[in-house]
Amino acid sequence: MDILELARWQFGITTVYHFLMVPLTIGLSVLVAGMQSAWVRTGDVRYLKMTKFWGKLLLVNFAMGVVTGIVQEFQFGMTWNAYSRFVGDVFGAPLAMEGLVAFFVESTFLGLWIFGWDRLPKRVHLACAWAFSLATIASAYFILAANSWMQHPVGVEFTDGRPTMNSIWAVLTNNTVLAAFPHTIAGAFSVAAAFLVGIAAWHLWRRRAAADEHRAVWRSSLRLGAWVGVVAFGALVVSGDVQGKLMFEQQPMKMASAEALCHTEEPASFSILAVGDVTDENCESVKTFTVPALLSFLAHGDLTTEVKGVQDLVGEYQERYGTHYPDDPVLGELAGKPIDYVPNLPVTYWGFRAMIGFGALSAGIGVLALWLTRRGRIPESRWFPRLSLLGIALPFAANSAGWIFTEMGRQPFVVVPNPTGLDGVWMFTAQAVSRLSTGEVWASLLSLTTVYLALGVVEVFLLRKYVRGGVDGVLPPKRSATDDDSDSTDDALAFAY
Repeated sequence: MDILELARWQFGITTVYHFLMVPLTIGLSVLVAGMQSAWVRTGDVRYLKMTKFWGKLLLVNFAMGVVTGIVQEFQFGMTWNAYSRFVGDVFGAPLAMEGLVAFFVESTFLGLWIFGWDRLPKRVHLACAWAFSLATIASAYFILAANSWMQHPVGVEFTDGRPTMNSIWAVLTNNTVLAAFPHTIAGAFSVAAAFLVGIAAWHLWRRRAAADEHRAVWRSSLRLGAWVGVVAFGALVVSGDVQGKLMFEQQPMKMASAEALCHTEEPASFSILAVGDVTDENCESVKTFTVPALLSFLAHGDLTTEVKGVQDLVGEYQERYGTHYPDDPVLGELAGKPIDYVPNLPVTYWGFRAMIGFGALSAGIGVLALWLTRRGRIPESRWFPRLSLLGIALPFAANSAGWIFTEMGRQPFVVVPNPTGLDGVWMFTAQAVSRLSTGEVWASLLSLTTVYLALGVVEVFLLRKYVRGGVDGVLPPKRSATDDDSDSTDDALAFAY
C-alpha cells in the first residue's frame, strides 16, 4: 500500500474505534442525569440505584473515550499536515470552542459529580450531572461543525491559496451541521438505549426470582431503554430524511453512490438489495426488491425528481474540477494521473443499508421489550436476554456504518466543493497527506492499532466486571451497628472509583 492508503487506514481505524465510545457517552450521560433527577424529585431509592449503576459504566466509557480521542488531534499533524495547513484557519475556532468550553466544563462538573456524593447538596449535585451531560452534547456540536464544513464549506474567503474564515456564525450555523447534529444525537441515544435494554434484560433473567431486591431497577432500566430506543429511531428517520435532501443538493455523487445508481433515472427507484457486483457498468441488473420513485422522494420530497447517476456525474465533476491531478511531486504516484470521482460503491451502497437496517433492528428489539414487559410482566424465556445482549452491537454498527458512508462517499475529496460557494475551496484527499516514508506510516499505524486493541481489552474487562457486579457492586458497603460511625470516608467516596 502507498502512503495515502496507509494514512487513510490509520485515520479510519482510530476514528471509528474512538467513535464507538462517543455515542455511548453522549446518550448515557443524559439518561443518567435523568435518572438522578427522578431520584431527587421522588426520593425513590430505585432511581438512585439506577443512577449509580449506569453512572459507573458511563465513567469507564468516558475515560476510554478521552484517551482514544486525544490521538485524533495528533493525527492531523502526523499524517495529514497539508490538510491541517489548508483547513487550520477554519478548524481552529470550533476545535478551540470544543476544548476550552465543552471539554473543560464537562471534565470539571464530571469531577464534582464523582466526588460530590454526600458532600454537595442534592440539587447542586444534580446540577453538576446536567452540566457535564449538556457539555458533552455541546462538544459534539463543535466537532460536527468542523466536520460539516468539510462536507459543505461556508463562511470563508479564498486568499493566498487557502480558505480564511470570515464568519464563525456561518460555520456554526451551516445547514449541514444543523441537519447532522440531531441525527448524530439521536444515534447516540439509540446506542445508550440498546446498552440499557441488553444489560437490564440479562440481569432480569439472571435474577428472575421474585424476591430479588433490585428487580425494579432492571425492569425500569429496560423499559426506559426501550422507549428511548424507539423514539430515537423515529428521530433518526426524520433527521436522516433532511440529510438526504441536503446530500442531493450538496454532494450528488454521494447520493448516487448510496444507491449505486449507475445511470440517471427519472423518477429514481430505491434498491433494497443487490445480488452481484454493484460496480459493474450495468449495475442496475444486479438490484432486486426496488421501490419505485422512492429515491426521488428521498432526494427532493416528490415522486418525479430526476436523480443523476454516477456515469453522468463523472463528466460534470471532470468539467468543474479537472480530469487529472496536478503534476505536483507532493502527490507522489498520483501526480498527473486521472482523477477517479467515483467512491467505493460496495462500501457506500452496503454501508448505507447497514446503517438503516441495524438501526431498524435495534428499534425492533425495543418494541419487543416493551411488549414483553407490559403490565408488570417480566420476560422468562432464555432467548430474549440473549437477543437483547446481541442487540447492543446493532446501533454501534449502525453508527459506524453511517460515518464510514459519510466519509467514504465524499471521496476523492477531503474538503468537498460547495456547488454554490467560492471557486477553489476544496481539497483532494491525495493532496492532504503528509510526505512521510511508507515505513513511518506503517510504524504509526501498527503502534496505534496495538494500543487501541489493548485499551479495548481493558474497557471490555472493566465493563464486564461492573456489569456482573450489578447494583450491589456500586452501592456503599452495608455497615453494621458495631461499625465506627466517625469513619465515613468509604461511604462518601464509594462512587469515586
